[in-house]
Amino acid sequence: MIRSYLLLSTTLFCFATYGQSLHDRTLTLDTHADAPIMMQKPGFDVGKTHDTKKDGSQIDFPRMKQGGMDAMFFAVYTSQGPRTPEGHAEAKRNALNQFELIRQALKKYPNLAELATTPADAYRIQKLGKRAVFIGMENGYPVGDDLAMLKTYYDLGCRYITLTHFANNLIGDSSTDPDGPMYGGLSDFGKKVVPEMNRLGILIDVSHVADSTFYDALELSRAPVIASHSNCRALCDFPRNMTDDMIRAIAKKGGVVQVNFVSDYLKKPSDEHRAAKTKIRMARVGKVVTPELEARLTAQSDSVAKVYASERASLSDIADHIDHIVKLVGIDHVGIGSDFDGGGGVVGLEDVSEIGNLTKELVRRNYSEADIAKIWGGNLLRVLGQAKAN
Repeated sequence: MIRSYLLLSTTLFCFATYGQSLHDRTLTLDTHADAPIMMQKPGFDVGKTHDTKKDGSQIDFPRMKQGGMDAMFFAVYTSQGPRTPEGHAEAKRNALNQFELIRQALKKYPNLAELATTPADAYRIQKLGKRAVFIGMENGYPVGDDLAMLKTYYDLGCRYITLTHFANNLIGDSSTDPDGPMYGGLSDFGKKVVPEMNRLGILIDVSHVADSTFYDALELSRAPVIASHSNCRALCDFPRNMTDDMIRAIAKKGGVVQVNFVSDYLKKPSDEHRAAKTKIRMARVGKVVTPELEARLTAQSDSVAKVYASERASLSDIADHIDHIVKLVGIDHVGIGSDFDGGGGVVGLEDVSEIGNLTKELVRRNYSEADIAKIWGGNLLRVLGQAKAN
């Protein structure tokens, strides 16, 4: 009995030691980090170490270094407000402010992090011992009806745009709009957005879009597409997740599905839990989000999280979704898009300082070092390199 226990302990220690060593030498990249949400809060400094338990934040440059997170796409996120000239003007102002916050942080901490826009940048910045900050845009709402804004955002460093968010916009239908579809897929304007994104070299991100929008975008795009933070509908039935057919279609076009750390996209919650979270998410849709509304919704989210804490997903659930994609389409079409600071985080993986735990779990599941390098960034960087080659 004692011998068996010692053997098990030794095996676990070896797994952990090898996993940490492998993690340390692998370029790690996360395609969806909502750090700008926290960066907009008064007094928050992304260059200083924070505590998740104290302020709820999950990302800062010191914790990225501590966890061995080499690169992250900071998401310029705007919730879907009114589809009016005034709404679009405010969305553009909000987005441009977030780009500026990122620029200011990188200027303030040049020894900690640097802007990246190409695969070569990621490897170069990693060798310097700094964090590579890519930029994506979650929700095409700030594009409004002005195609020229795509070039503006590209020039500021944006390298992917999530076409929609929780509700429909002028580009296309969302998977979760409470009023249902408007266009039956991409709008006429959206059918101009996709080719222009291809021309510029902005990756088309199909997370959050309706199934019909997904297939429209996939057919129209000349370049591979990504799902920057999506999971498998076969394991967790929710319209935000990808069906097996959708995963196969992304892979056939050469793209990648980046597995998400949001608990209720990993593991199906109770109907009551999902209804409570959906109500909070949809409270922003079509509205101008004031500080008072944001504070109220944050308090409600905290309350719901405490009530349903026992339903929270775990690190193992993340690995299960990775396994499913690999079994379905192979190792070349899966990656990581955590959604830290935007709802991501599970038991065993609470913030960016703990991402080495996922590498150790993948080692435990017999993924090779080459496989893990692909999952942690190689696949996404391959696709990013192809974005403008089409």
